[in-house]
Amino acid sequence: MEKAKTGIIILAAGESSRLGFPKQIAQYKGKTLLQYAIDAALEAKVEKQVVVLGANKDEIKKTFRGDSIPNIPNQDWEKGMASSMQKGLDYLLKFNPPDQVIIMLCDMPFVDSKLLKKLIATQKKTGKGIVACEYSETVGVPILFTKAYFKELKGLSGDEGAKKVALAHIDDCALVKFPMGKVDVDTEADLRDLNL
Repeated sequence: MEKAKTGIIILAAGESSRLGFPKQIAQYKGKTLLQYAIDAALEAKVEKQVVVLGANKDEIKKTFRGDSIPNIPNQDWEKGMASSMQKGLDYLLKFNPPDQVIIMLCDMPFVDSKLLKKLIATQKKTGKGIVACEYSETVGVPILFTKAYFKELKGLSGDEGAKKVALAHIDDCALVKFPMGKVDVDTEADLRDLNL
């Protein structure tokens, strides 16, 4: 059987209204949060990756090498997360489309390439259409979807995210434990705690 081609979408389009400045460029141990996500995606050695930018895109773009990973703007970022996810998906599907995609956020510093590879390995082992991370008694991103779910992801709107699709098909969802998934950065206090 041929190896499934994987794409990764990093969602980095949000405004970070609660933090007061773009969390994509918030620093943790000498790197921006977005750089952690980019490094994880690149080190996972998948076939395709893309960063979706929106609010403050020009400022954010200056913080990483533009040629290191494809990045695209989402003019509709204010419509919510679904539109950014769909922008990324459309980009990945345009040429040589992947068989599955991983959707990840830019504010989860403990997501690394090992975790992303584990999602891919778990899909291969279980044959499930969705592989989600499990933390804080729920499922969440990073989440892998096989192409059977691309249409449903394209049907989301507003702030509906990948989690909605995973929960709707929990019987076709394998879980990977990721306790550090509960750490994300929304406020200055989150960032302070992270850098302690």
